[in-house]
Amino acid sequence: MILAGDDAEQRARMIGKLLREARPDDAFHFLTPNDIRAEWPRIERDLGRRREFWRWLLDEWERMGVA
Repeated sequence: MILAGDDAEQRARMIGKLLREARPDDAFHFLTPNDIRAEWPRIERDLGRRREFWRWLLDEWERMGVA
């Protein structure tokens, strides 16, 4: 599975695609907030229109102490 693989760039591309295309609730079946935070520098560029939503969500999680 790509999300569990060792290829960091391939993993980042897949996470970016997942966050861009899936509903947020569906994304959490595969990723945790900490997974997203850890990969953020590599995935941010691939999020397109969804970038601001995910940036806001990460900021909110950080404010609440979730990620």
